[in-house]
Amino acid sequence: MAGDSKKRGANEPEPRPIIVKKIIVEGHGGHHGGAWKVAYADFVTAMMAFFLLMWLLGATTEKQRKGLADYFTPTLITTKADSAGSNGLMGGDSVTGKENYPTTGGQGNLAITIPRDATGTKDVGGKDMKDRDRTKFEKIKKELEKRMAANKALSQMLKNVRFTETREGLRIDLVDQANFSMFAMATDRLVPQARALIGEVSKVIQGVPNDVIVRGHTDGLPYAAGQTMNNWMLSSARAEATRKALSDAGVGGDRFAKIEGVADREPFANGDIYDPRNRRMSIILAWSKGQTETPDSDTVAHSASQAQIAAAIRERDNPINVIRREAIAADMGNTGLPAGAVPINAADVSRSGKVGGQKPKPKPKEE
Repeated sequence: MAGDSKKRGANEPEPRPIIVKKIIVEGHGGHHGGAWKVAYADFVTAMMAFFLLMWLLGATTEKQRKGLADYFTPTLITTKADSAGSNGLMGGDSVTGKENYPTTGGQGNLAITIPRDATGTKDVGGKDMKDRDRTKFEKIKKELEKRMAANKALSQMLKNVRFTETREGLRIDLVDQANFSMFAMATDRLVPQARALIGEVSKVIQGVPNDVIVRGHTDGLPYAAGQTMNNWMLSSARAEATRKALSDAGVGGDRFAKIEGVADREPFANGDIYDPRNRRMSIILAWSKGQTETPDSDTVAHSASQAQIAAAIRERDNPINVIRREAIAADMGNTGLPAGAVPINAADVSRSGKVGGQKPKPKPKEE
């Protein structure tokens, strides 16, 4: 090194040291140990379970979902085991069975509350009432068809009458055709044939007490600009004209529950708003009201039980009874003692002639 420094000029820099870096290549560790694969598998499993749940909710009915919810609720199964059935997986009872819990209010525990009957809310008027209505509606349908077939003028209009069961009741549609219209063009004046048809409808529905709903429909043809009339007003006016025709033919005024016009918003032919069949009148016999239904034995027994419970609560909370119980509880004399018990100072009380510190009342004088 001394010889080299002598040979190097005065302005030459010192030589840079040579650094050798040794790199030892090790294993990559399998992509960080493969932990991401576990996380990805968990994510895919969760997504599969989510889509399976969504499919299950869309492919089942309300009662089936209620049954699944009850099955996967351990607290409910435990509670049902000794109260609604015998034993086993479902407590010896179906998930829609009526329970027999000793409580009087909403049945359940600290975690859940379940209804007294798991079958859900009944249909309007109840199933039995709807079945009776369907029987009446079928008779009305056959009677109207029979009357129209017997009338030569009306027999040709059988194709204009449609019967449909809806959530509101039995709907009788009086439908226009390309070659027939119930009303004069753009007016609410019934043609004679339509008035005769409504008269026959009135005769067959007079024998049932169901409410009547009248609904007017039009097609989608608009009115000319500047006209004061429109399809909403026209459908409403035609519904009123139909109601009046029914009333004139014998249907009582108190039977009508609703009169309305819906213009072209509920077309008969969904693909063509200009189809003449969209012009029609709907006469609906509503389902019977639920309060007219005869209650079943379970309902009567439940009502009686609730009435007894309410009477017992009123008796318990009666102010006079509350004061009497408090007086008995605070009584330090004989009335507060159990049956057969004798006070230890009974002899002293008898000698002093006092009971509980009170002088006995004097006996009345003998006459």
